[in-house]
Amino acid sequence: MKRRDFIINGAIIGAGVSLTPRLLSAYGVPAYPWEVGEPFTPLGREPMTPELAARALDAARRAGASYADVRINRNRNQAVGTRERQITGLSDNETMGFGVRVLADGSWGFAASATLTGEEVERIAQRAVAQAKANARARPRPVELAPAVAHPSAVWRSPVEIDPFTVSIEDKVAHLLEANAAALAVSGIRFVNSSMFFLREEKYYSNSEGTTTDQVIYRASANMTPTAVASDNSDFQSVGSATDLQPRGLGYELVRDARLVENATKWAENSARKLSARSVQPGRYDLVLMPSHLWLTVHESIAHPTELDRIMGYEANYAGTSFISLDMLGNFRYGRDFMNVQGERSTPGALSTVGYDDEGVQPRDYLIVKDGVLNDLQTTREQAPWLADWYRTRGEEIRSHGNSYAQSWADVQFQRMPNINLLPHPTRDVALDELIGGVENGILIDGDGSFSIDQQRYNAQFGGQAFYEIVNGKVGGMLKDVAYQIRTPEFWQAMDLMGGPSTNGGGGAFGDGKGQPAQSNAVSHACPPTRHRDITVINTGRSG
Repeated sequence: MKRRDFIINGAIIGAGVSLTPRLLSAYGVPAYPWEVGEPFTPLGREPMTPELAARALDAARRAGASYADVRINRNRNQAVGTRERQITGLSDNETMGFGVRVLADGSWGFAASATLTGEEVERIAQRAVAQAKANARARPRPVELAPAVAHPSAVWRSPVEIDPFTVSIEDKVAHLLEANAAALAVSGIRFVNSSMFFLREEKYYSNSEGTTTDQVIYRASANMTPTAVASDNSDFQSVGSATDLQPRGLGYELVRDARLVENATKWAENSARKLSARSVQPGRYDLVLMPSHLWLTVHESIAHPTELDRIMGYEANYAGTSFISLDMLGNFRYGRDFMNVQGERSTPGALSTVGYDDEGVQPRDYLIVKDGVLNDLQTTREQAPWLADWYRTRGEEIRSHGNSYAQSWADVQFQRMPNINLLPHPTRDVALDELIGGVENGILIDGDGSFSIDQQRYNAQFGGQAFYEIVNGKVGGMLKDVAYQIRTPEFWQAMDLMGGPSTNGGGGAFGDGKGQPAQSNAVSHACPPTRHRDITVINTGRSG
């Protein structure tokens, strides 16, 4: 069977598969209105886009809005999944529409539609104003927005080398199947899953204060998980690509540079080694945490609890609150003096990097933790005034950090975390060998794994992908069944050393959920390896 026929037949057989345009047309089914390699025109360059935005803002003003903004979005996402020698899923979707958010009588209103006509944008704007006026009856005090600099004609693009939608599905599937074959060639590997995901988000934003932004945002990921199974089926273990490969705000060059076929053998061999590894003895250990693992701990125990809306109780009904309170600003010690945590949306290729947020604010870099002490929180234009007293005591302006985001045109924007980074050692370039060399009885953890954390982001448990014992300053054999338990303040205060700039790495996630109705955000976390003393480690083995 020819490769192309095999791919088509595999897609037809796969349950629940959403076929792509070229595969559809091969069977005489009308395709979507795009073709592989077809150039696209960003929304901001289409004449109807600014015209519709202007009509929406004018209609909102005439209906009684004191402030209004409109977002016109076109999002395309594509996912390809394989297992061993077959396709498990293909999808290629596009959605387009607009949302109008307004302030009227001191309260928010929002409405959205997928019908992009002048009459519809006016109707939706009026509907948003009517909703805001109804909401105002139940609001104890009016919304106050922090001042924002106007950007009359701002343009921003993700730093992409290869638009992933110019690469054919056939080539993507063939690449994954070739990598799968390399993994399956390793003794003991019985299963292997691999996937790719791509997003292109075109976002045109305009508000009644004179800001207009035109952005095109890309995100990409590639993943592989080989699974080794014992000959008697008594155990199975996996070490996937998460130890080396993380999603980024890039194009298809992420897949090119990931070298899936070349690295598949290494990941498979690590899975096979883990199968025969010694099960960890529970106890207290010093831990050396690699960036590919630590990013998730940063995400859960630093990034989420410093979201201001969570602190104020707005997430209490869904994903919980925070152990942090406003009176801890400037007082609470997160870690030692060398610990600094930065919020930013400026790092090229990071998942939350943009030119402007969904309120038209140009984000700025800021320190959430400074010299080990809680220094700032994540804010939007509505939230920044809640910290007015804190900013005044430091002589700083009340200004949003640019942390507003909505996952699509159909969703209202609200506070979402930016890239949150644990910065490397501030005074010297500490090497990984120095971290390891200071450990007599410990464990090195590489890659992210399963985790659990409580509603206040205080008590947690984290697993990983690959675990190695450290004995007398040397990395030894592989371990398995490892997880560690923490209380957030004690865990970070137990960090006695971190790597320097040359050791910096990190990771990220596409699916950071928050809000009701739930929305998904993409975020990266850069960090160096760290060393934590006397941490509780448990055994997660599946058998006694």
